[in-house]
Amino acid sequence: MSAVAAAPGATDATPPDLAGLQPLPTLKSRWPLVVGIVFTVAMLVGLGYQLWTAGLPALARSVPGSPLFYVAFVVLYAVPPLFDYAIFHRLWGIPVAGLVALTKKRIANDVLFGYSGEAYFYAWARGRAKMVAAPFGAVKDVSILSALSGHAMTLGLIGLVVPFGHAFLKPEWFHGILAVGVVSVAMSLPFLVFSRRVFSLDRAQLWRIFWLHCGRILAGWLMTGLVWHFALPAVAVAMWLLLVAVKQIVSRLPFVPNKDLLFANLAALLIGHATPISRLVTMVSVGTLLVHLILVVGFGLHHLFSRKPVLRSPA
Repeated sequence: MSAVAAAPGATDATPPDLAGLQPLPTLKSRWPLVVGIVFTVAMLVGLGYQLWTAGLPALARSVPGSPLFYVAFVVLYAVPPLFDYAIFHRLWGIPVAGLVALTKKRIANDVLFGYSGEAYFYAWARGRAKMVAAPFGAVKDVSILSALSGHAMTLGLIGLVVPFGHAFLKPEWFHGILAVGVVSVAMSLPFLVFSRRVFSLDRAQLWRIFWLHCGRILAGWLMTGLVWHFALPAVAVAMWLLLVAVKQIVSRLPFVPNKDLLFANLAALLIGHATPISRLVTMVSVGTLLVHLILVVGFGLHHLFSRKPVLRSPA
């Protein structure tokens, strides 16, 4: 009889360890706390520097007046952590408070470099050993499936955009887009060929997570298009579709910090620096950075003032 079955009060409703590993004893090391502090400080420094270089005056001059723009912007910002919460709530049953850690994960990935957010989230989950027995396998699988779904959706978007891009793109841009498609296929194949050795979760869970990632990407595309449309409703839908494709391609670049600002620069090169479209794209990118900064500071202050004092027993 297993230890779980033999434990008093155990029931069939006890969730299994989805990572396929045995539960760990209490976490004695404090390294997850150290990792969390280091990432928080790094995010603050990176955000401050990027906001300074991007230029807050340009943000103030480009603010749209439509209320629907701000509604769509808030929903767009919330899409990644909400879909991540749906995934990890199903896997681990994490509480709503886990949205804070998932938002920090999103900020770290945007501001620092690719998959730094996964390292932060793993440290967060590892520090809650009673809730999550062995988080590495699940975090790894979710991250790989995020990349695979991103590659698959990029290929689909390239196939959709190429027929409409002749009026906007130069031939060399087409060559670059096709090269990204080839790279996406090449990066996905090893994980598909060796899937049994790579993944820890069962096949049904993997497919569920994959489709949730695809839904997250589709929701992001839709909300991005609505944000831009509500700010500049006179611009053709084909132009927004092209820019969404460029943004998705940029998102697949590994180890690139702040892909939103990189996308803004590429969009300016593509359609010109002084156009309302390029100013809007830059404004949305800088606005996202500003929200990152506000949230990181807010989370830090909340943690600082909500900590319980440690009572030491007299010697």
